[in-house]
Amino acid sequence: MSDSDSSPRIGQFVSITQGRDAGQYAIIIRILDERFVLIADGDKRKYDKPKKKNINHLELFEDVSPEVQSSISESGRVTNGKLRFAVTKFVNEQITDLEKGELIDGERRCN
Repeated sequence: MSDSDSSPRIGQFVSITQGRDAGQYAIIIRILDERFVLIADGDKRKYDKPKKKNINHLELFEDVSPEVQSSISESGRVTNGKLRFAVTKFVNEQITDLEKGELIDGERRCN
């Protein structure tokens, strides 16, 4: 387990691995304790109604959205539009990287 897996951060991108929303991406908007976080994507999960998730049911990415992080630290909240924009941008960059043949789980993907 890497440091990012053991310590979630506000604004960090996650992929949901368990539950109804499995396969979707979201952003951590609050850390409840060492085991649970609140996540939102601005679309299905709005900031006002986030999903409580066990961090063991999430894949944490190294990437953190500086816009979301600064907005939450400055005003205590973030707009759903900003969450949607950040998640969409992150997903598009991830897909682009995969198409270019970036490393996946330590193996090079061949197109």
